[in-house]
Amino acid sequence: MRERGDTTRRGMSRRVLLGTTVAAGTTALAGLVLTSATRQSEPPSVARRAATSGPDPARAGVVIDRVYSAARRREIDLVTIYPRDIPRRDLPVCLMLHGRFGNARAIGTLPEMLSSAVSEGAARPYAFVTVDGGNSYWHRNRPDDDPMTMLLEEVPRWLAERRLGGAAHRPFAVAGISMGGFGALLYARRRRERRDPVRAVAAISPALLLSWREMRKRDAFPDASDWAASDPLRNIDKLGDVPVGVWCGTEDRFIEGTRRFIREAKPVIGSTGPGAHNDDYYRRVLPEAIRFVGRHV
Repeated sequence: MRERGDTTRRGMSRRVLLGTTVAAGTTALAGLVLTSATRQSEPPSVARRAATSGPDPARAGVVIDRVYSAARRREIDLVTIYPRDIPRRDLPVCLMLHGRFGNARAIGTLPEMLSSAVSEGAARPYAFVTVDGGNSYWHRNRPDDDPMTMLLEEVPRWLAERRLGGAAHRPFAVAGISMGGFGALLYARRRRERRDPVRAVAAISPALLLSWREMRKRDAFPDASDWAASDPLRNIDKLGDVPVGVWCGTEDRFIEGTRRFIREAKPVIGSTGPGAHNDDYYRRVLPEAIRFVGRHV
């Protein structure tokens, strides 16, 4: 999806109600991956979005808002994913951070997974919120684009406007896939530094690299020192004692960094098993991640 520039009018908000099947006819969760399974230099295919006409609000699983982010200096999508047949007001919220070349809209079967976990009693009711974060590993890489400030400062205001997130209108947890897993760990650290820690972190196939040589290819950090200051692997102690769940396939390109994180951070869940950096693996482990987050509502 093409991003709009700085000329977009501030304060504009357009809301679209969608059914629970948002990415009909496409690979589930395509927008939540860092890259495609076989091509590291190009973005994955953009998921088609199918909207229903006038759905029953009690059953609609997804709401898309168009909001202006001053931190990112552009209009972005803010997507809220609700469990079916659950009252929405004051629902706790977990941020879900997309991967590189991803966006807020390409959520695949996440609505169905959340609804199933809640309806089966495997997770207490909560909502996911996703936002467009760009490709800079959820931190400020340019003076005019600061996705982390968006998460910390603007998301609470957007939640308050929608009567979500409880009295504080802050996400109680954060999750992410690939680059989003890196961002989720960084966000949890920033919340702790503000003395407002999250209650849980779920990182799926987190993009944890062991060398600056590899990271610099992603053009997400100006230099090695900036990367080292943000890298979860080099700042494990700054996470504190927040419960963390980590999942990564043994054929994933990020498995070595993830294994090191598991050894040193000793997360509540440190799961590695057969699988690659692709949708098949994510679909397999996302239900467990959803349940893990739901235990900390």
